[in-house]
Amino acid sequence: MRLSTRIALAAGTVVPLLVLASGFLLLQLVTRDLHAQQDAHLRERADAVAKDAQALLRATATGRQAAEQARQRKLFSAAMDVGVRLVGPDGTVSGGPQPDSSEPLPARAPVPVTLEASGSRWRVLSLPVANSRPQARGTLWLFSPDTAARAQLGAVRRRVVTTAVLAAPAAGLLAWAATARATRPLRRLQQRTSGLDPFTSTARLDHAPTGITEVDDLARALQTALTRYDQQALRTTEALATARSFAASASHELRNPLMSMGTDLDVLARHPDLPRTEQHEVIQDLRGEHARLLGLLVMLKALADGDLVGADSFGPVDLAEVVDASVADVRRRHPKARVAVHSPSGLVVQGWEEGLRLVVDNLLSNALVHGGSHGGPLRAEVVLRRVEEVGGPVAVLTVDDEGPGIAPEERPAVFERFHRRPDSPGSGLGLTLVAQQTALHSGRIDVRDKPDGPGARIDVRLPLASSVAPQAAPLPLQSRHWLGTSPAP
Repeated sequence: MRLSTRIALAAGTVVPLLVLASGFLLLQLVTRDLHAQQDAHLRERADAVAKDAQALLRATATGRQAAEQARQRKLFSAAMDVGVRLVGPDGTVSGGPQPDSSEPLPARAPVPVTLEASGSRWRVLSLPVANSRPQARGTLWLFSPDTAARAQLGAVRRRVVTTAVLAAPAAGLLAWAATARATRPLRRLQQRTSGLDPFTSTARLDHAPTGITEVDDLARALQTALTRYDQQALRTTEALATARSFAASASHELRNPLMSMGTDLDVLARHPDLPRTEQHEVIQDLRGEHARLLGLLVMLKALADGDLVGADSFGPVDLAEVVDASVADVRRRHPKARVAVHSPSGLVVQGWEEGLRLVVDNLLSNALVHGGSHGGPLRAEVVLRRVEEVGGPVAVLTVDDEGPGIAPEERPAVFERFHRRPDSPGSGLGLTLVAQQTALHSGRIDVRDKPDGPGARIDVRLPLASSVAPQAAPLPLQSRHWLGTSPAP
C-alpha cells in the first residue's frame, strides 16, 4: 500500500474521531452553560417569590381565607414561567409547570439539581420558608422544564455527528492529495535508484537537493551506502590481487631456495659417508637457505599487510618512541654494532605504528648490512628532526651508514622488489617496504651520499599530524600493488 493511501486512511479515521471528541467536549460545555442560565433564572424567581410564600404561610396559619387567596395569586404571578410548589404544615399549594405531585422530590435541593420524572427532565431548586410561628414554616420548590436545553443539546449533537461523517472523506482526500504532492520527490528518488545496479553499471545516484529534509537525508544515506559498497568492492578486488601477487611472488622467489635445499638434502641422503667438513658446509648452506626463506616470507607478508591496511589502523604516533624501540631491538640483536641516535620527542604523525616501525627497522638493517665493508664494527646513525616546508612542518628521519654508498643511477632501482646486490644476504624487499610505507603515510624518500665521509644517507620525510587534515590522512583505498609493481618513491 502506498504511503499516501496509508496517510489518507489514517486521516480519514483520526479526523472524525477528533471531531467526535471535540463535539463531546462541546456538549459538556454547552450543557453546563444552559444549566447555569436555568439555575440563575431559578434563583432569580426564588428571590422574587420568597416573601410572597412567607406571607401566604402566615395567612394560612391565621385562617384568613381572603388574604390567603390574594397571597396565592400574588405568589403565582411573581413565579411567572417557573413552576412553584409551597409545602406547609396545612398542605401544599402549587402552580405553573412542574412534575406530577406523585413524583418523589429530592430531600433537599439548596442548589439546582436535575430531576427526571415521567420521561421529562426538570431543574429543581428548594429553599426553606421561615416565620416566627412554627405553624407558618414550610418549603418552597421551584421547577423549570429542561426541554429547551435538551433540544439545543440535540441540535448540537446532530451537527457534531454530521460534521464527523462529512469530515472522514474530506480529510482522507485532502490528506491523500497533500501526501501525494509531498512524496513526489521521494517517488522520483525511488525511480532514479531503482535503475542502479552496482554489478552491471558504474552509474551512481545523482541527487539535487529538494529542500525536503527527509528526502535529502535519504538520498545522502543511499549515496553513502553506494560509496561504501564501491569501497568494499575495491578493497575486495585489491585483496584478491594482493593474494594472487603474494602467491606468484612467493612461488617465483621460493623456487630457487627450495631447489637448492632439495639438492643439499639429496647430497646428504646419497652420501651418508660424506666427510664431516663437507657435511658441515652442506648443513650451513641449508641453514642459510632456510633463513633466506623465512626472511622472504616475512617480508612478503609485510608487503601484503601494507597493501591491505585500513584507515582505522592510523592514529597519532610519536616517531621518537618508534625510533627508540627499533634502535633498542637492533642493539640487542647486534651487540657489537655502533648505533648513534638523536630522536627528540614531540614529533607526532598520523600513521600506522606497525608500518612506521617497519620503515625504521629496514633502514637500520640496510645500514648495518651495507655499512661494514671496511672490516670495522658495524656503524649507523639515526637522526630525527623537525623541518618547516612550504606544505607545512614535516618530520625528517635520517639514517647514515658507512658503506660504499649508492651510485646516482642505481638509486631508483634499490626500491624495486627483489633488487639486491650479488653479495647481499637480504631478500631485496627491505627498501621496498620502506618505500611502500612512506607512500602510505604521504611522505617521500631522498637518497644521497653521506656529506662527511663514505656511505649513503636516506631521508624519509613525513608530514606531522598538525599539518595533516583529516581528509588528507592516508586512506586505505588508494591504489596499492606493491607485490605486483613497485612504484618509484
